[in-house]
Amino acid sequence: MDKQRKVSFVVNRTMSAELSRSVEQAQELLTELGVAIDTSETYAGAADSDLILVLGGDGTLLRGSEIGRAVHAPVMAINYGHMGFLSEADPADLPTVAKRIAAGDWRVEKRMTIDIQVIYPDGKVAWNWALNEASIEKGDHARLIEVSVGVDGSEISAYKADSILLSTPTGSTAYNFSAGGPVVWPDVDAMVMTPVAAHALFTRPLVVSPDSILEVRLLREGAKVWCDGRRSVEAPSGAVLRAVRGAQPVLLARLSDVPFSARLVTRFQLPVRGWSQMEGRR
Repeated sequence: MDKQRKVSFVVNRTMSAELSRSVEQAQELLTELGVAIDTSETYAGAADSDLILVLGGDGTLLRGSEIGRAVHAPVMAINYGHMGFLSEADPADLPTVAKRIAAGDWRVEKRMTIDIQVIYPDGKVAWNWALNEASIEKGDHARLIEVSVGVDGSEISAYKADSILLSTPTGSTAYNFSAGGPVVWPDVDAMVMTPVAAHALFTRPLVVSPDSILEVRLLREGAKVWCDGRRSVEAPSGAVLRAVRGAQPVLLARLSDVPFSARLVTRFQLPVRGWSQMEGRR
């Protein structure tokens, strides 16, 4: 006899009436198909789950990825947010999604993470991780942070900035994208360092090998390091921050083979016709 599948739900906490109905519908559909349901949103509750099912936007998916990473389960998102870049389906697809989940009909895609190390002046060390990015942000909004940045032990530049982003390929379409950083295809293993509103001659984003070590030294002011906008670490003046390839990826459950380029065009509503073509249609 086949083992009963188990799905753990992670739902947007500011639940709308529409989302509440969808959660009930999804749970009823899966239960009718013989799937066990967990709604605890805890590591213990999801420990033996086959799938983490997220109903919400990108922020809810990041919360779900924390649980999925901890219990080594893939994460699938149904989009109830604005962008839903990592979402796999829309609310109207719920019946089809439920059937495919019950059948175990999905493929797993590994997404690189980054591990963040904060080395304090007294030698103590704090660790964290990110699926999207670590954002090194000024603690005092009236001041810029002053940093020196380097790769693999070699200093590259020093400047003042509002913040510094250390991103994964997955995060390249998040905060990094808004800050003018490069879009990196998810099957390209790399890390990206992007300064935000920097004051210097050389402030270009850097794209480096996943085996490199990105380093940021806080020269004057302290900063706060936000990982995926969810977990923070205080970093005083003199602290050194290092980013390396994460020891553990996040697993995404995929239902379709839509290429990343098509997802990029659809989610960002990018114009794909040249100006000459658009002029000709007038």
